[in-house]
Amino acid sequence: MAKCPVCQQPVDEAAAKMQTGMTPGGAKEVDPKTGTRQFHDGTWYYFDSLDCRNRFTRDPENFLKQAAP
Repeated sequence: MAKCPVCQQPVDEAAAKMQTGMTPGGAKEVDPKTGTRQFHDGTWYYFDSLDCRNRFTRDPENFLKQAAP
């Protein structure tokens, strides 16, 4: 199970990837209530909410520094 780099909550990776539909342009849709993800600098990061993903997007290096051991 992944951990949200913003709030450190556990995120079910399979649920975050699960397709719920398709956009008119053919892109995969997922339910953001089950988690979400974003590709950054060669790695997928998983988030427990859209709010956390948006916060990460604004300043990813800050959250990655905090999560480093």
